[in-house]
Amino acid sequence: MAFTVALNFEDGVSRFIQCNANEKVLDAAYRQKINLPMDCSDGVCGTCKCHCEQGEYNLGDEYLEEALSPQEVQRRLVLTCQMVPESDCVIDVPMASTLCKTGCQEFSASVVAAIPLSDSAIEFNLQLEGSDGIAFLPGQYINVEVPGTDASRAYSFSSLPGKQAVSFLLRNVPGGLMSSYLTGQAQPGDKVRLRGPQGSFYLRTVSRPILFLAGGTGLAPFLSMLEQLAQNGSSQPVHLVYGVTHDHDLVKLEQLDQYCQRLPNFSYLTCVASEDSQSPHKGYVTQHLDAGRLNEGDLDVYLCGPPAMVEAVLNDFERRAFTPASFHYEKFAASQTA
Repeated sequence: MAFTVALNFEDGVSRFIQCNANEKVLDAAYRQKINLPMDCSDGVCGTCKCHCEQGEYNLGDEYLEEALSPQEVQRRLVLTCQMVPESDCVIDVPMASTLCKTGCQEFSASVVAAIPLSDSAIEFNLQLEGSDGIAFLPGQYINVEVPGTDASRAYSFSSLPGKQAVSFLLRNVPGGLMSSYLTGQAQPGDKVRLRGPQGSFYLRTVSRPILFLAGGTGLAPFLSMLEQLAQNGSSQPVHLVYGVTHDHDLVKLEQLDQYCQRLPNFSYLTCVASEDSQSPHKGYVTQHLDAGRLNEGDLDVYLCGPPAMVEAVLNDFERRAFTPASFHYEKFAASQTA
């Protein structure tokens, strides 16, 4: 049985390798032309030391304590020359991908549709060409080239990993390079190049309640995460607070309603900042974080939205002296350059 191992490098690049039964990570990476750091390959020097973010593995007992101490083992540090995965794993590699003679993968795709969901949001659907799908961690992003230009934009996947059909939820920026293409020029069949995946914002192993905080099209990575949870199943409560500026900015509500059916422990609340809103929940995301949802800190918090929203949540947590068990966030800006 083979396991998928995600290698997350310091420069944000992620590469995915297949590790065969009883195969060591270092050997699997070399077999797939990724030169992870190493020197002795015998568990003696510690050069190949990395951190296993998630997954099960066996280190054996053929390494020296000088290379990997018991304290480091407790912190889930591993020697890739000794590590044998026993499940899918995510490994943080303390080195730039270029130093490991690898980098972002490149993919070719064709446009399926650019669908205006509102005045402020566009769903962008692509079909990969000559590929079985893009491996990524739900929540990660990829660099998408604007057709007809040399410019790229970074967009989070809103679709499930490993599929030939990929989708993105992006903000419609008046005069923006990608927005102008999608609203005025895009045709089915147009060729698009993608480069990635990247990012440290992704769904970790679920072992406690989860709180998702989304601002505007920052909803995109959560759609990918929710689809993963719906397919894999989860017994933990998952709550989403989704904030926008105006009523018409709310999108994908039907899909969120479907997740309420597919994920019995999922719930969501929408809030709208505009004073003219007809929403029962007005104001900002920070105004709808009641103590019960914060679970006295025993939860994982994921936050994605524009910089002002992210900063507001960070300041609110500091004011409350609130520290969740784990906290992951990502800021995005309109027309963000790859």
